Order: sequence, then structure tokens, then C-alpha cells
Amino acid sequence: MIQRLGSFLLFVLGTSTGSNGTVVDAASGQPVAGARVRVEAIEVVTDAAGRFRIDPLPGQAPLEVSAPGYLPERVAPEDLARGGSLEIALVPERSWREDVSVTAPAVAAEAPSTEAVGPDRVLDAAGAADNVFRVLRSLPGVTATQDVGSRLSVRGGGPDQNLTVVDGVELHNPYRLFGLTSAFNPETVERFTLTAGGFGVKHGDRLSSLLVVENRAGRRDRALAGSATVSLTDANVLSEGRLPGVSEASWLATVRRTYFDLVAERFFVDDDLPGFLDGQFIMDMDMGRAHRVRIQGLRSREDADASVEGYYQGEGTDFKSASWNDLVSLRVLSTLGSRAHLATTAAWSRGREAVALSGGIHTGMRRSNAPDDAGIGLERPDFDRTFGVRDLSLRQDLAFQPGAGRHTLEVGYELHALRADVAFEIRGDRNPLAANGTSVLGGAGLPDAFDSRSSSSRNGVWLQDTVRPLRHLALEAGLRFDHSRLTGTGSWQPRVGATCEIGANTRLRAAAGAYSQSPGYEKLYQGDYFLDLGSARALGLRHERAGHVLLGLERRFRGGLVARIEAFYRRFDGLVLGRLESDAERLRRLARYDFPPELRDSLPAEPTITTTPDELGRGRSYGWDVYLARDAAPDARVTGWIAYTYGVASRTAYGRTAPFEYDRRHAASLVARGRMGAKLDLALTARLATGFPRTPPVGLRVAAVPDALDQDGDGDRAELVPERDGGAGLLVYQPDYGGVSNLGTDRLPLFARVDLRASFWPRGRRGRWEVFVDVMNVLARRNPEFFRPELVHDPAGDRPRLAEHPSGSVPFLPSLGVRFRF
Repeated sequence: MIQRLGSFLLFVLGTSTGSNGTVVDAASGQPVAGARVRVEAIEVVTDAAGRFRIDPLPGQAPLEVSAPGYLPERVAPEDLARGGSLEIALVPERSWREDVSVTAPAVAAEAPSTEAVGPDRVLDAAGAADNVFRVLRSLPGVTATQDVGSRLSVRGGGPDQNLTVVDGVELHNPYRLFGLTSAFNPETVERFTLTAGGFGVKHGDRLSSLLVVENRAGRRDRALAGSATVSLTDANVLSEGRLPGVSEASWLATVRRTYFDLVAERFFVDDDLPGFLDGQFIMDMDMGRAHRVRIQGLRSREDADASVEGYYQGEGTDFKSASWNDLVSLRVLSTLGSRAHLATTAAWSRGREAVALSGGIHTGMRRSNAPDDAGIGLERPDFDRTFGVRDLSLRQDLAFQPGAGRHTLEVGYELHALRADVAFEIRGDRNPLAANGTSVLGGAGLPDAFDSRSSSSRNGVWLQDTVRPLRHLALEAGLRFDHSRLTGTGSWQPRVGATCEIGANTRLRAAAGAYSQSPGYEKLYQGDYFLDLGSARALGLRHERAGHVLLGLERRFRGGLVARIEAFYRRFDGLVLGRLESDAERLRRLARYDFPPELRDSLPAEPTITTTPDELGRGRSYGWDVYLARDAAPDARVTGWIAYTYGVASRTAYGRTAPFEYDRRHAASLVARGRMGAKLDLALTARLATGFPRTPPVGLRVAAVPDALDQDGDGDRAELVPERDGGAGLLVYQPDYGGVSNLGTDRLPLFARVDLRASFWPRGRRGRWEVFVDVMNVLARRNPEFFRPELVHDPAGDRPRLAEHPSGSVPFLPSLGVRFRF
């Protein structure tokens, strides 16, 4: 056992027997490294020479081969039964069909910082809970904005600056259940590909990163197949097969639903706990020899309706939420002659959410200095919010190779007809922890009421040329133009890239370019702050801008080992932020306070950030990262990766330069999976990182409440007066977080978390059943996402004492899951 545990932590070589073969590019004959070769539950990855070794159970199951940038290939069981070494030729996606003769490059101009993540990595990673975003945050340059949620910050960018594209369709809300899980079922995905920066001109309107999700087609070799899984957050059932009566078509359908809410509501509570139900359908069909059609539909619903009674008098909350997300898309892939490929994607999507919260909550942040419960004050939130986005989009990509085929020209466009509506009303207290007034979590700068509906369009066109002057050198140059009707402005973005192979196993990659992002309500799904964009054109807003420069060196070694080091630099300009109050606005806000002179120092006199947008932000991020990975090579008993990133991110606004709120100087991660025998796998995910900036309280101030009873007799019931407790009438206090000069002046402590997973196949990996145990935060370490202030009685003073407690950490969380395949 000790030897097996040692092999789990080290990259060691194992042995296997069975069939072997080589995977090559169908057009160039070059070996394809990193291709995934799978027979039922067994999967290996080809080495640098395209070689693999696997025991495929001849006569029982087909061998499936896939690789990024290539069409998947299947080898029938009867072909496997013949024995001998196999040579499997993969057709590049750009050439599309076997009968199309398009010259493939000897080396592709792939962007640096690009990493493909197979669905198996998501399903098998410790602590991932089938959520791809929990795997992506272990890659270099990527960090989670919250340990509980799914939003990501990539190399100094905000979560609203990340673009997610699913089968050619921009997805505005890639999350479910308030970010606890993702919109993607790994069972239906062919691959996830994350580009952390320097992506080409075919994608735009984001400043930071690109996540491309490619869904797979259903199986064509069987009339019916599928699986059923129960995991930490949900249960899902998937079925697929050949379309009846059509040999060149397949279908795939899946349904996911949370189950903990059903169990709790049945036996423990009367409320509707948060839960979701979604379904997905994909039909893939060949139309002749030159066209493939894919029809896809996605429907998701979430809801909650709960009431919670508290311990203290008047404490209790009512919470309601409803959310739905729908998507329908049609994609047609066509070959035009022998040297051109056209992809057309039309889609309709809509998302809508409604949230309401009211009641009294004891947070510990509001009390007088009374020694008993009479000194305790309640936060009284009372708000409702609705938000919706509808997107009707059309996209076309044309790629062709003129002349001798040394150039690959790509041209395309995308059109988005957007409709958005945002409405909210805040009747109760604001969130005292929201130091930035525009925070969507209830910042003090949000208006009491807001209602806006807008219709706009967002369009983009691009042209790109990839030329190969030498066999081992590829150069890429492109130009993109984006236009937004919301602002009435456009942005030109030139981008270049180069890939050079140095020998058989070493690759040097570089990229540089301009990127822009238009203001838009559709970005609110991933944003931290709310801005009133209804007057964007009148205010003269333009696209936010960023410049990327990247340089990376990658080398492949024997045994499937890959090492990469990259350096990056980004510059941000014209970032749209909420402007500060003018003196007149500040004085008008302070005029609502009816405080006696001796309490005037408790007034929030610093200018607050408003929801009026302005181009007043700029910033930069830079750093380097190291990535060492071992793929599932035929002789690998242990696979996974180690990553380290050093990065610095800052923003300049409001007359000061400060660390960006997701600035993380050091981050390291280890993701590993080891075979402990014929029936058992163990997986480990470990992350260690320095803390994010945080805004600490600067002291206490007297809380204010509306003078609903007109206690001073002046007839003004809307004015704010000092709050006093219900006992001796002592003043009630709350934390004071100061003004903009105090934002981000402290740091959260070191983050460290270890997750473990054990997967067991009772009848071996070829069996139908899999049982897995997953333990998040196995060390039970507290990794606070924020510090919750608490006011406690101070017998030696006239006001309470301020203490802070770490909060928001993922607890020690074990779970049991089962997967069955048929």
C-alpha cells in the first residue's frame, strides 16, 4: 500500500499489454500528440510520436479517437480483432470530410495559453463536483473569485471579461444554482478549451479570456446507450444513439436535477429550497457528403421559496428566486469545393432571473453597547430585482486555402440582436459589507428604484491570414472590428501570433494584439457592479480596451510529459466604472441626515461611487507561469499537472493606483490521478495561493434609520436619524468602511485547500458501475472569502468593540456518488 501511495504522488512508469498503434494527421501524415484513444471506460493519450497502447477488448467495443482540431474517428471491433499495429488518420476539422483535399499545416499557429480539458478530467478531478470551472481554476493564470462559486478571474481580468462560446454560440450565463455548479454537463461535452489570453480575431467583445465548449454528437454505432449519475449537487440521466432509420445521424438527450431539495422538502422542511432542472437535446446529421447539420436545445429552470425564523425578536427572512435559461441553435458545417469550409450558426437564447429578499437578520454588525440582547440590532434588507437578456444571433465563418495552400484565409461576421431589461427596488438597509457603492450585493450607491429596458445590437467582422513560410513556422495576422449600437461606437483590433517548432518536441509561441469590450447589460451575469447604461450613448462611452503580449515555450518529453513556461503582459484602458459623487450630489445625500452636532462625525461624508458610468479606469497585469503536465499516456499510472503563477494586477481610478480586487501574487496547484489497481483510482487536487485584497473597516459610526414616527416633530418622515436600541435607548453602531481611499488596503490570509477522491469499479473499469467518494477540503482548513465584522459589548467604553471573523469558507464536505452506464 505504501508503494502504491508513493506512485500516486510521483510520475512513474507502468506497463501494459494489448493493441498498439499510431495516430496521424490524415493530410500531412504527421503524428498527432495528445490524441485521446478510448474503449468504453479505458482511455489513454498518444505520446509525442502519436503512439498509444491499449487493450480494446476486440470484438466487443469500438475504439474512439479524438483530438483538439480534428474530427473524431471510430475503429470498428472487427477491425481491431485483426490484430497488428494500427494507424489511425484524423481529419482536421477545417477540412471536414475525408473526400476534401485541404493541405494541413505541418505546424498550426495556436495561441499561447491554450489548454484543452477533456470531460474525463472534469468527471474525475477531486473536488470538482462535475463542474468544469472548478477544474479550470487549477490551471496557470486562472483563479476563482470565490471558493464556493464558479466565476473566474484570468490573468488580472474580471469575471465579466471572460467569453464563453458553446458550439459557436455566445453563452451569457454559464452558471447554475447561484454559481455552485455550471451550465455544462460533462457527459455531453467533447472538450473544453480555455485560452487565457492572446486569442485570435474570430472571437471578441471580451478583454480577458476565451472558453470554447464543444458538445459531442450522440453515438452512431448503437441504437441506444447512456448513463445515469448521482453526484454531490445533482443527478443526471443521459441517453443517446443512432437516429432510427438514418445511419448518418445521431441523437443525444440528457436531464439533470438537484435532489437534495426534494429530500429535504419531503422529510425536513416545508419550504422550496434552491434547486434546478435542466434538459439538453442534440441531433447531429450528415446531409450528403458535404454538409453536417446540428440542432441543439437547452432548457433550464431554477427556483426557491423559503422562510427562515430567527432567534431574536423580529428576526426572520423570506427569500424567493426564480431563474430560467433557454437556448436553441442550428449549426450547418459545409465544404465548398476542395479548399473551403463554411460554418453557419443561428441561435436564439434568453435568460431571466427574479430575486426577492425581506426580513430582519442578525449579522452581528449592528448593536449598541448594552450588555444584554437589548443592544442587538437587526439588518433589515428589503428588495426585489428582475433581470433578463434575450439574444438573437447569427454567425458565419469561412476558411479557405488559395493557390498552393501556404495561406489559410478566414473571414467571418457575427450579429447579435439584444434585448435587456433590469428593474429593482431597494426599500430596506444596504449591505454594510459592500464597500463599493455600485456593488450588485446592495451597495449604498445604488438608486432606491431602477427600471430600464433597452434594445440594441452588437456586431463584429474579422479577417485572418495564417501563412507558413517554413514547414516549422506558422504566422498569423488578423484584424477585427466590433460595433455596438448601445454606445454608437466601434473598435478596430489588430492581432498577430506566431508558432515555431524547434526540433521535434519543442515549440515557441508568441501573440500580441488589441482587444475591446462594449458596455452591455448582458455582462451583468458575471459582473460585480451595476451601472446605469441607459444613457451610454449620451455620455459618450466607448469600448473598454486592452492590449495583450504573450510569449511561451513548450517542450514534450517521453512518457507524455509536457513542460511549459509563459510570460504575459496586459494593459487596460478606458475601463467603464461608476463615477464619484459630485459635491452637489454628496451634499444632497447628506442633507437627509438629521443628526445632532455631536454625532456629525458619524455621517458617511466621503464621496460614494455612483451608478453613472464613466471611462475613468485603467490598469495593467503582468507575470509568468510554469505548467508541468502528464497526459494519460499508455504507460502512465499517474496523470495530472502542476502549475505555478506569479502575477501582479493593478487598477488606477479615483486618483489612486491600487491592487486589483482579484490580484493574486502567488498561486500553485497540483491535480493528480493515479491507478491503484484494476478497480481503484485515487485523485488529489491541492491549491495554495496568497490572498486577495480586501477592504477593512476603519472604525464605527452611528447607524441611521428613517424617522418613520417623526420623533422630532418636523414632519419629515423620510429623514435619517440616529438609531437607538429598544432598551435604554443607547446609540446603535455599525462598521465604517471609509471612502475610496480605503478600498483594497488589506489582504485576505493564505489560501490552502486539499480535495481527495476515490473511484471504484466493482467489476473493473470495463464494468457498468462506478462508485466514487469525494471529500472537499479534507484538512478542514478555513479559507475566508471575507471577514464578517461583529460588534460586541465593551464594558470599559461607551460604544461596542469591533471584532472580525473569517467567513465564507468551504467546509470539510464528503459526498458519495454512483455512475451507471448502459
